[in-house]
Amino acid sequence: MAKKLASKTFKPKDYIVYPAHGVGRVTSIVVEHIAGIDMEVYVVDFPQDKMTLRVPTARAATTGMRALASNVVMEDAVETLKGKPKVKRTMWSRRAQEYEAKINSGDLIWIAEVVRDLHRNDDQPEQSYSERQLYESAIDRMAREVAAVKKIECEVAFDELTETLVNKTVEAA
Repeated sequence: MAKKLASKTFKPKDYIVYPAHGVGRVTSIVVEHIAGIDMEVYVVDFPQDKMTLRVPTARAATTGMRALASNVVMEDAVETLKGKPKVKRTMWSRRAQEYEAKINSGDLIWIAEVVRDLHRNDDQPEQSYSERQLYESAIDRMAREVAAVKKIECEVAFDELTETLVNKTVEAA
């Protein structure tokens, strides 16, 4: 008896964004026998984390797995970086939780907000260890998606984002 399997949104070799892990690449779509049930799964490789994830095709959308950002969303994210940082006057632990939630949402605009809000120039006070960790996590996620969308190296995307952040403050001065 043949089962009708879910229609596939992604194909092998497609780049995707998984909220908790960032940019990955679908390497294959396979049917696995799990707990007596045949389940079709996307096999997603995250080489930067040396990790492979299996996501049921029927649940990909509910997990937040999505295609790479469009050029319009990418432009909006870069514009977000150019904006004025919005730092709430709440306790750091609460802000840190909010930043972490934004990073793990997989939403490129939210990630750009975290990068913008936590970016420090050379003439600004030093970041705390936890601020630096969140900033690096956010800019790394953003750079990986920019690189995948623009089909450039991650380091080049990182440099472009950093240049945007630095030039923003030079223009404002």
